[in-house]
Amino acid sequence: MNIPDQLKYTKEHEWILVHDDGTATIGITDFAQGELGDIVYVEVDTVGETVEKDAVFGTVEAVKTTSDLFMPVTGEIVEFNKDLGSDGEDNPALINEDPYGKGWVVKIKVSDSAQLDELLDAAAYGELVG
Repeated sequence: MNIPDQLKYTKEHEWILVHDDGTATIGITDFAQGELGDIVYVEVDTVGETVEKDAVFGTVEAVKTTSDLFMPVTGEIVEFNKDLGSDGEDNPALINEDPYGKGWVVKIKVSDSAQLDELLDAAAYGELVG
């Protein structure tokens, strides 16, 4: 299982990569995509909205189940990965193929960077998923 060191993680299996400009990229972990199975649809209708930490910002549908996406930190969603769905070529399977790269879900403008300290590092997330 792949758990990159440079990311922070939630107990709900989202990852976040913070950039120097105050934005961050969010997706679901390799563990989560493996548990879900083949992902067939991703819905995020919160672009342009500020979403509070731990609130639902979208859903991921797999062949067997649907799972909510939870915001790791409070922030304004500024972009949805269009490669996953809505406009153009829908390819939600990118999450299965490359969860930490081309399969990212949203980009946000972080509102409260202190909340990042509450997230798990790679070692703690590795212990969580065992």
